[in-house]
Parts: sequence; C-alpha cells; structure tokens
Amino acid sequence: MSVPPATPGAVAPPDVARVQAALAAAFAPASVRVRDDSAAHAGHAGARAGGHFHVTVVSNRFVGLVTRERHRLVYAALAAWMGTGIHALSIEARPFPE
Repeated sequence: MSVPPATPGAVAPPDVARVQAALAAAFAPASVRVRDDSAAHAGHAGARAGGHFHVTVVSNRFVGLVTRERHRLVYAALAAWMGTGIHALSIEARPFPE
C-alpha cells in the first residue's frame, strides 16, 4: 500500500520497491537487493524517524572505488529519504565484475 506524502512537496516514505527503484536508476546494477529490517527495531526511538533498510548493490559504477566512496554514492542515491524516511541503512556495495 502506498502512503501519500504528509505535506505538499514532501517525499513519500520509502518502501522496499521505492528504495530498489532508486538504486536501480542510479547504478544500473547487475544485482540489487533491499531488505526492510524495520520490524526488528520497532519500539526504539529512531524507529519513529524512519525505516531500517539493508541494501546490497553490485554495479560496475563501483569499480576502482573504495568502500567509503561506494557508500557515499549509495547515500546520495537515497538522499531524499535520509533522515526523514530512512533512519538506518546497512550497505553492501560491490563492483561488477568482482
């Protein structure tokens, strides 16, 4: 079920499909997987600030980049949700071919 933005101009909260689509658009990955771990964090203060996601992206855009640079690219691709719809993000970003 899609949740509309809370205020005009606001970004709709992310779900697995939205996160996966954003990563696919940014990286044309050989592989992208997104797991919503939010239920495992229900009840702690940050859970109200957004979801908890684990992403695995394999893309030739990561060739020659160190882990920190790969993670920055992933954060940039999801920037609209960072701090508002995504509270925690676990990232596996690997080059293709490995």
